[in-house]
Amino acid sequence: MGIGDPAVGGWPLRRRLGVTYTVAATVMLVLVGLVSWSLMRLDDAIHTRSDVLAPALLSSTQLVGSLVDQETGMRGYLLQGSEDFLTPYNTGRTVERARMDDLRRRLADQPDLLGRVAALEARIRAWHVDYADPAITAVRARGPAAARTVPLELGKTRFDAVRAAATDLESGLRARAATARREVNSALRFLVIALAITAAALVALLRLIAWALRSWVTRPIEQVAANARTVASGHLDHIVEPTGPPDIVALAADVESMRQQLIGELGVARSARSAVEAQAEVLRQSNRDLEQFAYVASHDLQEPLRKVASFCQLLERRYGDKLDERGTQYIAFAVDGAKRMQQLINDLLAFSRVGRTSESFVEVELGELFTRATTTLSMRIESLRAEVTAAELPTVRGDPVLLTQLLVNLIGNALKFRGEALPTVHVGVEQRADEWEFSCADNGIGIDPEYAEKIFVIFQRLHGREVYEGTGIGLALCRKIVEFHGGRIWLDAEARPGTTFRFTLPRHSVLVPMTEPAALVHGDGTVSPAGGTP
Repeated sequence: MGIGDPAVGGWPLRRRLGVTYTVAATVMLVLVGLVSWSLMRLDDAIHTRSDVLAPALLSSTQLVGSLVDQETGMRGYLLQGSEDFLTPYNTGRTVERARMDDLRRRLADQPDLLGRVAALEARIRAWHVDYADPAITAVRARGPAAARTVPLELGKTRFDAVRAAATDLESGLRARAATARREVNSALRFLVIALAITAAALVALLRLIAWALRSWVTRPIEQVAANARTVASGHLDHIVEPTGPPDIVALAADVESMRQQLIGELGVARSARSAVEAQAEVLRQSNRDLEQFAYVASHDLQEPLRKVASFCQLLERRYGDKLDERGTQYIAFAVDGAKRMQQLINDLLAFSRVGRTSESFVEVELGELFTRATTTLSMRIESLRAEVTAAELPTVRGDPVLLTQLLVNLIGNALKFRGEALPTVHVGVEQRADEWEFSCADNGIGIDPEYAEKIFVIFQRLHGREVYEGTGIGLALCRKIVEFHGGRIWLDAEARPGTTFRFTLPRHSVLVPMTEPAALVHGDGTVSPAGGTP
C-alpha cells in the first residue's frame, strides 16, 4: 500500500499505522505459535527418549542380569545344598521385582512394549513355577541328591524361553529408542526452520513498519519541515505543498496559513520599521544633544560657577570691612551655592557616564582598589580618627575606576553619617555559588528600614543640607555601578547597630591574596594589616 493507493489515500495516519501494526502482530502471533508447537514437540521427543526409553533399556538390562544371577545361584545351591549359594538368587528376585515394576511404570503409555514386558513376566513366572521353586524345595527337603530328580531339560527350556522374551523386549526398546532419536532430530530441525522463518518474518515486518513510517510519517513531515525552513529563511513566497495522510496535510495547511499570516504581518512590520528607524534617528540626535550638554555642563557651565565663587570671595576680602554682617552672610551663601552647584554637576556627570560601555572591564584586585579608596579618603579618616578595615578581598572582572568610586562612596557615606563614638568601617566578603557577596558595615547613626529603597533614588535625602552635606546622588551612583557590573545592592535592615550595605558581584575568579594586605587605616593616617572585623 503506497501513499497514493486509493485504498488508503484518505485514511488518517492513526488508522494506517493501526492496520500495519495489526497485520504485523497477527503474523508474529502465528509464528510464535509455530515456534511454541515446535518446542513442545521437541520437548516431548526428548522426554520419550531420555525419560522413558533410555531408563527402560537400563531396567531391561538389569532385569536380565538379575535373572542370570538367579539361575547361577540356583545351580550352585543344587550342587552344594548350602543356603549361601541362594544369596544371588534372592538378591536377583528382589532386583527382578523392582525392575519389572519400573518397566511397567515407564512403559504405561507404550502398549506394544508393555505387552512384551507381560510376556517376559509370564515366562519368568513359568521358569520359577515349573523348575526353580520345585528344585529348591526338593534340595531343602532331601539334600543335594534330590537335585537329580528335577528334570534339567525342563529348566533349560524354560530359561531359554525367558532369554528369548528378554531379547524380544530389548529389541523392541532399542527399535523404539532409535525411532525416538529420529523424532528428536526431526523436531530439532523443524524448530530451527521455524526460528529461521520467524527471524526472516520479523526482519520483513520491521522493514514493512519502517517503510510505512518513512512513507506515511517521516517523509511527509520532512517535506513540510523543508518548506517551513524555506519560508523561515525569508522566502515567504514559497508555497507549502500538502502531502501524505490527512493528518500531515492538515499540518501543512496550518504551516501555509502561518505563511500567509506572516506575509500580512510583514507589511505591517515594514511600516513599523520605517517609523522605528525614524524614531531611532531622533534618539540618536537626542543622544548627540545629551553628549553636547554633558560637554557644556563639564566645561562651559563650571567655568561661570568658578568665576561666581572666585569673585564673591574677592568681594569678601576687598570690601569685607565695608560690609555688615548681613552682606558677609549673603556672599557666603553665594559661594556655598556655587560650590554645591559645581559638585552637583560633577556628580550628575559621573552618574550619566556609568553603563555606557563595558570595554574597560579587566581583572581587578579589590584589595588594591580598597587601598586606593582609603588613600583618597585619608585626610577625612585621619581627621576623624576613624578605623577602616577590610577582609581579604577577591579578584573580580570590572571597571577599576567605577569600583573604586563604589568603595569611596560607601566608605565616605559611613564616615559622613557617624555617631558619637570614633567611626569604624569594615568591608567584608562571603563566597556564594556564583557570586561574591560584599558588606560595608559601620557603627554610625543607622538607617530606618522603611527607607531601604528610598535611599537609592537619585536626589533623595533623609537629612537636611544644614545637617549633612551632599547632593543625594552617592547611593544612587553606587546602585548604578553595581547593577552595571551584573550585581545588586541593598540595605541590611537586620544589622545593628550602625548601617550595613551589602552588594554582590559575579564570581569570575578564585579568592587571591591582595597586592597589599587587608588595610587598616588609623586616625594618624598610618596603614597596617587589618586585625579583624570591627
